[in-house]
Amino acid sequence: MVRFFVLLLPFLKTQAMLAVMLTLLSLFGIPLVLMLLAKRWPIIEKISPMVILYVIGLLVGNCGWLGEGATNICSQVSNGVVLLTIPLMLLGCDYKSLSAKMALKAFFIGLFSVLAVTVAGFFMFRGQAMASGVEGMDFARISAVMTGIYIGGIPNLAPVSKAVELPQHLFLLVSGYDLIVTGLYLVVIVFFGNIIIRKVFGKKKDDVYIENDNVGIKESEKKPWSKTLLNRAAGVGIAILIAAVAYAISLWLPIENNVAVIVIVITTLSIAVSFWKPIKKLEGTFDMGLYFVYVFCLAVAMMVNVHDLELSRYLFVLYYIGFAVFGSLALQLLLAKLLKVDGDLTLAASIAFINSPPFVPMVAAVLKNKDVILPGIAIGLMGYAAGNYLGIIMFMLLR
Repeated sequence: MVRFFVLLLPFLKTQAMLAVMLTLLSLFGIPLVLMLLAKRWPIIEKISPMVILYVIGLLVGNCGWLGEGATNICSQVSNGVVLLTIPLMLLGCDYKSLSAKMALKAFFIGLFSVLAVTVAGFFMFRGQAMASGVEGMDFARISAVMTGIYIGGIPNLAPVSKAVELPQHLFLLVSGYDLIVTGLYLVVIVFFGNIIIRKVFGKKKDDVYIENDNVGIKESEKKPWSKTLLNRAAGVGIAILIAAVAYAISLWLPIENNVAVIVIVITTLSIAVSFWKPIKKLEGTFDMGLYFVYVFCLAVAMMVNVHDLELSRYLFVLYYIGFAVFGSLALQLLLAKLLKVDGDLTLAASIAFINSPPFVPMVAAVLKNKDVILPGIAIGLMGYAAGNYLGIIMFMLLR
């Protein structure tokens, strides 16, 4: 028997290696093929490559084709590529068009929306919580944790939970239902985000990004393919270097929330490098960033296992989280419309609050407006800083 397993071991290693290679090939190959097909068939751009990739990811991830280890690979790839999208997309931003006043407005609108909806939900679902056997103090803890998450992103889940002493079983419930709701929120943003913003705020009069970008693509196509490939490879190399430096600095600093440090350093270095003339001459950096956004979307969709979504226990937590996420988005859009805040920036602020700053480039790709990346990330970083404090304050008020 032992000899049989010894003989079988090389085969198992080969099978595991093939599964890894197949998963990586799918993650990086499918978005590339789709982008090439989009140039030939404009209908793909009209539908949105991200929508198509989400559908493909759900199908591939749930058919069992890639094996059990695919989820871990998808998680590692999504965590890695999302850090590359920030520098690649920031290198081509027009910083002259930024408005600090508009960004601050969007930040405080988002802050107020999350707090107002979370408090309203606390009183709406408190009766259901009591009926399910959850004490008022524990429900206040749930509200506090949700405040921390939806102002500062998922990195604030653990510190706020520890600060308010959320019981372990409720921690698992909140984190599990959060994954379901925020996953649905991402799908809504990808499928309908652009449509919602254009319907509520109208078409942007100064939206010249699409025209300029199309012109850039045509010009790059006229140049030798070797030079185009070299430019894009150089852009990816710079992005990897920036991400590596940011990661090294985060390890050196004695700060628990190293994700915030990484995002801050990546953003700062990307802005600084973008003013260097040789970098300004690089073409196709935004396209490469968009490609990695597509890889990220496919990886996230492939991690969703529809068979594991058990929604029968403590459904009031699921309803409460859904109300907080989508209610805060609706209130943000309403207040932004009334206060004349840019709609694209409002949506970027919403995803920076709900999901965290690294997701902002995805919204930029959905809206085809790269100028929201920098202020969106800045808003998310301010949320990182405020989320822990406001979560604890929320608990002290509601208990």
